[in-house]
Amino acid sequence: MNWRHSVLFVSALCLTWLAADAAHAQTRVGEAAVIQKEVVRVTGSATSQLNVGDGLLRDETVRTGLESAARLVMADNTNLSLGPNATLKLDRTVFNDEHSYRDIAVKLTAGAFRFVTGGSEKAAYKITTPLATIGVRGTILDILSQRGKTTVVLQEGASRVCATGGQCTELTQPGDTAIITSTGGKVTIQKVNVPPWTFAANCAALAGLCSATNYAQAIPVVTPPVDDGSDPTGMLCGR
Repeated sequence: MNWRHSVLFVSALCLTWLAADAAHAQTRVGEAAVIQKEVVRVTGSATSQLNVGDGLLRDETVRTGLESAARLVMADNTNLSLGPNATLKLDRTVFNDEHSYRDIAVKLTAGAFRFVTGGSEKAAYKITTPLATIGVRGTILDILSQRGKTTVVLQEGASRVCATGGQCTELTQPGDTAIITSTGGKVTIQKVNVPPWTFAANCAALAGLCSATNYAQAIPVVTPPVDDGSDPTGMLCGR
């Protein structure tokens, strides 16, 4: 390989490295704040343990095991707590800036959750279960997604809950609850004022699970590899 080809090759490596860093920074949308026992991230066909401080990536699925729990903090300070045997997908995240979203969609497939909104505009949030779409307005919500049933309990703020069939109800007072059920292919929604369930038992079982904390920085610091003299890209890329 002559000198000209070597320079072109190194330049291509630099561009690849920088592009990979930029992509990684753009897709990091939060981090794990509390982890108990088996909590895994699922990306494609790959599964790995999630640990405290690990970054969360767009389009990732987070799943808790038996007797496990987690609290995730998003870049806009949204806090998401998961109980045992819960599955959550960060379905869509579009940033306004480093600390707020223009569009954030969270899919709660199964399990128990507590959702505490952060600093983004409330219209940016879209929470879905297999049976419901949940809109928020400065809200703390407890959500239980089960086979054929979704329960949404308002703890603070207000929320509009719509069944997949199109029926909607407004939750405006603490304790207001929407119960969405699917029977014989028909989805219905019912509003009650005394919740049959809340996330409180999960909060009591693990200290810190239901605390709300801030996430100061969504973009990770990228540490370049150590230049041991064998790879000239460190100098040529300006690192």
